[in-house]
Amino acid sequence: MPHIHLLSPRLANQIAAGEVVERPASVVKELIENALDAGASRVDVDIEQGGVKLIRVRDDGCGIAAEDLSLALSRHATSKITSLDDLEAVASLGFRGEALASISSVSRLSLTSRTENQEAASKVEVEGREMDAHVSPAAHPVGSTVEVRDLFFNTPARRKFLRTEKTEFGHVEECVRRQALSCFDTGFNLRHNQRAVQNLRPALSELDKERRIASLCGQQFIDNAVVINAEATGLKLWGWVALPTFSRSQADLQYFFVNGRVIRDRLVAHAVRQAYRDVLYNNRHAAFVLYLEVDPGSVDVNVHPTKGEVRFRDGRLIHDFLFRTLHKALADVRPDDHLRGAVAQSLGRENAVATGTGVAASAEGLPLPGSAASESALGYPGGLKRTPGQVTHADPQHQWQASDQLGFYKALNAGGGVSAGHQASVAAHSPQMPEDSEQEPPLGYAIAQLHGIYILAQSRAGLIMVDMHAAHERITYERMKQALAQQDLKSQPLLVPLSLAVSQKEAGLVETHGDELQQLGLVIERIGPETLAVRQIPALLRGADGEQLVRDVLSDLIEHGRSDRVEAVTQELLGTMACHGSVRANRQLTIPEMNSLLRDMESTERSGQCNHGRPTWTVMTLAELDKLFLRGR
Repeated sequence: MPHIHLLSPRLANQIAAGEVVERPASVVKELIENALDAGASRVDVDIEQGGVKLIRVRDDGCGIAAEDLSLALSRHATSKITSLDDLEAVASLGFRGEALASISSVSRLSLTSRTENQEAASKVEVEGREMDAHVSPAAHPVGSTVEVRDLFFNTPARRKFLRTEKTEFGHVEECVRRQALSCFDTGFNLRHNQRAVQNLRPALSELDKERRIASLCGQQFIDNAVVINAEATGLKLWGWVALPTFSRSQADLQYFFVNGRVIRDRLVAHAVRQAYRDVLYNNRHAAFVLYLEVDPGSVDVNVHPTKGEVRFRDGRLIHDFLFRTLHKALADVRPDDHLRGAVAQSLGRENAVATGTGVAASAEGLPLPGSAASESALGYPGGLKRTPGQVTHADPQHQWQASDQLGFYKALNAGGGVSAGHQASVAAHSPQMPEDSEQEPPLGYAIAQLHGIYILAQSRAGLIMVDMHAAHERITYERMKQALAQQDLKSQPLLVPLSLAVSQKEAGLVETHGDELQQLGLVIERIGPETLAVRQIPALLRGADGEQLVRDVLSDLIEHGRSDRVEAVTQELLGTMACHGSVRANRQLTIPEMNSLLRDMESTERSGQCNHGRPTWTVMTLAELDKLFLRGR
């Protein structure tokens, strides 16, 4: 056996570089984090040939003293922690003291820096097999510049694993995007092969932050996002989550930050998936930019060399906080939240209809009652006068009150239809609403039914189209969930207990989580070291595969410390029941029935999607209609 010997400093650093420096983007990440830790208000990143030829990162931070430059390139050298107590509550992005040493071992690195109290800057370069540092005077403003040239020039095997220049720069651009999202008060400038790619000014106001989000994630994301701002004991979550209708085919627009550090965490991903569970279409992914602020002492950031993962002291608390916050935010979204932008777009469009004199508006931005614009926005042509008492199906000033519509909708839910005599009776006794007595509801007023499938409604925003089956399905589903929540989940004893062979770990979980399992309607007993007996299951799931259900629940307990499997299966069953109990295609609805459905949508949680995640309604704004018909040209 060979004798034990010490590795050379260069070889030790090259081994460490294998953990820290995977590709050019890894270098950019480490250098930008150092710049942000130095308090930089601006970071300039120059890239050549995807980062293989040159990576230059310049900042205007506090700089490094000349006497510390050589030490900065040594392993385990840092100014950010001094004791174990500092490590247990790290507030900086970097702290290991390995990045510069690892990078310099696989490249040609130079570091130029100047502090505020120094008259001149200094430059340090690393050369030779033993990585001897050479310090020399240089010209530089306050701050630091790190140049990394010829990455992996001395490790050809590592260089072979790099992709094309375009691919590598794509990773660099994504890295800069994440850092720009993590630190709004810092400006970022990215150049590739002397071509400007990104130029972001510091974003200090809320409007500037939204502009940066739109620049980095797309204007559509910010237009379809719900603002999150929630606090609990020692926790704060803020940011933006996209509506379920703005979903992605892959998880490429998911950014989560913990105390300013971008991370990817299975616990976080599970909480988000659970919050979007019954509003997201099959195999689609949510989009979000979220920021979690916690006590640094309650999160361990020293669990991965690249600091891309963290470990929470109380993961269950974090999971529940994330789920509750996002679940409530998505549930509280109503049609008027979707339509605000459409209304503003329609009422403020450049080419005013008819006279071209503009739109008279109230302080809220809606047409003033009685104005020509008000009548036009509500569907009345400009010169058409209505006589008192004249009523048409399209007249929004003569609509059925919710109490009058209730009889129709109860009959609709019962599937019994509404008799013509009852319709005439209600119509005869329905009081006419005074003009302009109430604000128009978000989804407007029904005017027609198309092919027995879609409801067409008009509002200030324009033309609203509703899939009546999908909408009714969501309404029925939410009512069934509420009814079930008001009752305890009842269990049903099995005539013959189900025997399961499991691992000792799974059997132990049944004993430690017995009360929690019983709340889920599962009564399970350990009858052997690796044997379980399932004695009761939820009555609602008596037709389900009991063995698979229990195994899935145990798997969730192992991975997440909790399980929502019973709730998921229960809601899937309720969704199926709601689907079969909803109005079907080709069912002819009356105007009051259609309006009643619209009013129920406005008051129902998650009414923008059916149980399967498909949209229930869409809008074609007046601006889009004008454009389609070349109005104003």
